[in-house]
Amino acid sequence: MSSAFHFVTPPHQCAYLPDETASLEYEGFHALTAAEYLARMESGWRRFGRATFRPRCAACDKCRPIRVDVARFRPDRSQRRAMKSNDGVVELRIGTPSVSREKLALHDRFHAFQADNKGWPYFGTKDVASYRESFIANPFPTQEWCYYLDSRLIGVGYVDDLPGALSAIYFFYDPEVRDRSLGTWNVLKIISCAEERSIPYVYLGYYVAGCRSMEYKARFVPKQTMGTEGQWRDFRS
Repeated sequence: MSSAFHFVTPPHQCAYLPDETASLEYEGFHALTAAEYLARMESGWRRFGRATFRPRCAACDKCRPIRVDVARFRPDRSQRRAMKSNDGVVELRIGTPSVSREKLALHDRFHAFQADNKGWPYFGTKDVASYRESFIANPFPTQEWCYYLDSRLIGVGYVDDLPGALSAIYFFYDPEVRDRSLGTWNVLKIISCAEERSIPYVYLGYYVAGCRSMEYKARFVPKQTMGTEGQWRDFRS
């Protein structure tokens, strides 16, 4: 594992909490194995493409790594509704990441909707090269989880299959079927897969208290977050 680059961004407006000032530490690698990434993730890092990152904010510590304790997990009422609504109706196909016009169009519809309804930044349509850089050019094998309703693609997620862990990287879906709670169901399917394989933890990235787009992660219980001292512990939001 040799570093290709390392830097900390200048302070800037936080994308999750606009009233806060954020700073991120980035590190990229010439090569990174799944086991090496798991070790970094367990110490609070995440990755997107070939770059790993973690918050380095001077005055805020609200971004906390979060993971689900698979063996103890029990779905709540709303999660059971999502399961009932989608099981046997929406088809999941797991394969190797690839890019297509259908995925690009779905990605753009999702982000345009989130920009209008939740104030997300929107940088226009994603082209083939940037999609490959984000989701296809991974440092180790990654799974692509595609969801279909009546043969129509309605959701795409990317999952790292790591030694002793599954990690949800990113998920986007068709806003026209948002009443199906596909984001919730995607996480439930990942947890179910981990349970079948006796994998102890599912990592969900960062939980950000006060950010509407991130608070859904706290509903998967029991959960653990990493405290400022660097130790994982049970967490009640």
